[in-house]
Amino acid sequence: MKALIAMSGGVDSSVAAWLTLQAGYECIGVTMKLFDNADAGISSAKTCCSLTDIQDAYSVALHLGITHHVCNFTQQFREQVIVPFAESYARGLTPNPCIACNRYMKFELLQEYAWQLGCEAVVTGHYARIIHDEKGWHLYKALDPEKDQSYVLYNLTQETLPHTLFPLGGGIIQRR
Repeated sequence: MKALIAMSGGVDSSVAAWLTLQAGYECIGVTMKLFDNADAGISSAKTCCSLTDIQDAYSVALHLGITHHVCNFTQQFREQVIVPFAESYARGLTPNPCIACNRYMKFELLQEYAWQLGCEAVVTGHYARIIHDEKGWHLYKALDPEKDQSYVLYNLTQETLPHTLFPLGGGIIQRR
């Protein structure tokens, strides 16, 4: 089975890639380029999805012996995450851009890219669990409550959950 690993360049996604490889999956690492730090008016030092993060993800993929791709989603990120966030904030709301990023970037665009590459699953370094029973697929909190990130994944659907793996959430990755 082939899996697309969403690799941010950080420790969590790197460990998720390693665990997925250990479980016997054929892995392809993918890093999303979401914005240019200079365009966002921020320093290039340690931010999410920076050029340094892309280089780190590439280095990990190289070390693990897996292919690495970079997807340029800057326009989609601006339209689906940045603009709605700014508009909501200007109206006095307190939006969480991570929820929109997970929904639109990781579990729509990245999953679409996974299908194009022939992957059957998308793997991320989120701390959450997915459980299947007779009633369908369910998102659960991670076994470690201090690290749980299920709250930013609440909008995953019955179509998305069967094709998603969270190896850091406390469950065992099993090939289907």
